Amino acid sequence: MARLSAKTLRWVLFLLTAGVLTAVVASVYVEYRWEERVFTATDVPEAPVALVFGAGLRGANQVPSPMLAERIDAAVALYQAGKVKALLVSGDNSDRTHDETRAMRRYAIAKGVPSRHVVADYAGLSTYDSIYRAHAIFGVERAILVTQRFHLPRAVFIARSLGLDAFGVAADEERQRHAPYPFRELLARPWALALVLTRPEPRFLGEPAPIPP
Repeated sequence: MARLSAKTLRWVLFLLTAGVLTAVVASVYVEYRWEERVFTATDVPEAPVALVFGAGLRGANQVPSPMLAERIDAAVALYQAGKVKALLVSGDNSDRTHDETRAMRRYAIAKGVPSRHVVADYAGLSTYDSIYRAHAIFGVERAILVTQRFHLPRAVFIARSLGLDAFGVAADEERQRHAPYPFRELLARPWALALVLTRPEPRFLGEPAPIPP
């Protein structure tokens, strides 16, 4: 196999370094762009809707994963405190054996939220899709985004960039322990920046279905 020339190696090194620096700068920008929009559950302003993002299921019974249960618990607490009037649970239902949104809705109802106040978005295949659809399909103009702290900057950044008056509440307040995820966010945040600049439509849209007041 032919060896790379010194010039080629320098270019490869330059491109790799530039790529890493771009990712870091974009990640820092997304991290701090809307930092002031992240609140505690007590201090967050009221909003009509809490948007809850999917985070996987577990076991044969397909119940919410611990991370997902943590998100729904936090959203239920906001509802019970009068901070929101409805929950929009947004998850992945693209596989018949993985009905994330149904499990989220069932869990929230079991926790005491009336079924009419738990709205399901079955095509929340990504953070971007969930937020885009919340605005375009469900008519959400103002919302509290509920997820773990590591995920909030990206979620709030996307929401604000797409025109939502959004606030964030960390589902893991006082107990942030999801060690692998901040590294993943280093890659996900530059991608989020690219998405809000290009504004692609989600994989699935459909007819408007506004959440009843």
